[in-house]
This record gives sequence, C-alpha cells and structure tokens, in this order.
Amino acid sequence: MFNPTKIIAIGLNYHDHAKEMNEKLPEYPLIFMKPPTAFIPDGEPIIYPPQTKELHYEGELGIVIKDRIKNISVKDAHLHIAGYTCANDVTARDLQRIDGQWTRSKSFDTFCPLGPRIVPDVDPVAGLEIITRVNGAIKQHSNTKNMIFNVYELVSFISSIMTLMPGDVIITGTPPGVGPILVGDTVEVEIEGIGVLKNTVVAS
Repeated sequence: MFNPTKIIAIGLNYHDHAKEMNEKLPEYPLIFMKPPTAFIPDGEPIIYPPQTKELHYEGELGIVIKDRIKNISVKDAHLHIAGYTCANDVTARDLQRIDGQWTRSKSFDTFCPLGPRIVPDVDPVAGLEIITRVNGAIKQHSNTKNMIFNVYELVSFISSIMTLMPGDVIITGTPPGVGPILVGDTVEVEIEGIGVLKNTVVAS
C-alpha cells in the first residue's frame, strides 16, 4: 500500500505547537526528510535503537501523492493527492539536540509508521481531529485546521523544490504534546475519518 521514493516531513506546522514551544511562526514550511527505509506499516514494531536514550512519538497527518508532479499551484494541489493517512514521526530527541540538524534523529529503521489505510475523501483543511495515545492515555489532541500551512500549500511548496513521485508521502507536522516512549509502550495515532495507526516499541 505504501511504497514512497521519499518521505518529506514538516517541522513546526501547528499554531498550538508553536505556542507550546514559544516559537515564532515560520514564514515558509520547514522541511526535512526521512528515508523510505524508516517506513513500517500499522501493527509492526518500532525498534528502540541503542544509540538513543530519549525516543519520542509525534503523531501526524500524512499526505500520499497520486502522480509525478512538479511546480503545482496551491489551487491544483488537490488533483494530485491520492489520499491521507496517519503517521508517527518517531524521533531520537537527544540525537536531534546533539546534531543540531535532524537527519540522524529521524532516520532510523522503523521511525516512520504509516497507516492503517489511505483515505481520499476527508478534508484536512476543514479540520480533522488528531489524537495520539500512549498505552491508552491521550498525549496529543488537536485538529488539522490548526496547521500553519495547509495540505495544499505544502504540496505546492514542496513540488516547487523537488519532483514528487506516485506514492511519496508528506508528513505534515505534529501538534503539541510530544513526549517519550519506552520499550513495551504502544503508540496510537488516530485521525478522524482515517482510523488508528498502532505500533508497539520493542528493544533492538
């Protein structure tokens, strides 16, 4: 179901998360990338690598690209979206702080759960409730209408930089409430109209 050539991720893209972090709103989307080898589907384990002591969940909405595109306008972006899914931008937070850039901390195998399905007929701009739970306890709770840059703006912006291919995934930033996960924890990312992405953390 998922076979991305690349996974493009967005940093600091919720108004409520920017407020939580006491950060100024970005003038343009802050993008980074995760390798396709980070992808795992719903139900597969997140591996806690030995290089980190501070693993975090980040529940997000994912955009799945329909076709090969470049330089797409905001107005036409909806024509090139195959659908939406749940995502977890798993992050080694201590490595992120040490490195000052995000590649290592975001790129370990299993660090991008996606699923449980791709849904075309939902409207993130109008607003979808997004909830992240750890062991059943709610840790994040927001709405996609709180995004700073909406899904169409993101597709347009990214396509102005790089060619997007069928199956590529854009994960659109996390709401407030990110935090740690431990071996044995189960993380659920639930998005209204899409479903629940569920993965358990295991030791390496």
